[in-house]
Amino acid sequence: MEFWIELVVSVLLILGGLFVFIGSLGLAKLPDFYTRLHGPTKATTLGMGCLLIASMIFVTYQQGYLSVHELLITLFLLITAPVTAHMLAKTAMHHELDILDKTSNKALSQRAKERMSP
Repeated sequence: MEFWIELVVSVLLILGGLFVFIGSLGLAKLPDFYTRLHGPTKATTLGMGCLLIASMIFVTYQQGYLSVHELLITLFLLITAPVTAHMLAKTAMHHELDILDKTSNKALSQRAKERMSP
């Protein structure tokens, strides 16, 4: 395998692993639901994208033709993660989950709750 392909795949794998770790750590350590939601939807999605693109590059080089499976999985992940996070946040607001006292812009969340009420 050529050096530059190994380098690109290695860098993407390391970055992907770091982003997945940071996202998982955020999910475990952040204090409330709304802040914990950012870990998996932002960092972990980016990390999985890096891992899948590294896999796509490696498999494409090994087989000699473009591997589209990983690209389709990456696109599906990038499309569905923000939609899922939005739905989870709206559900949490509907169930009136508590927000931390030190959270800024509580007035915005209060206005959003009032808009959701019938």
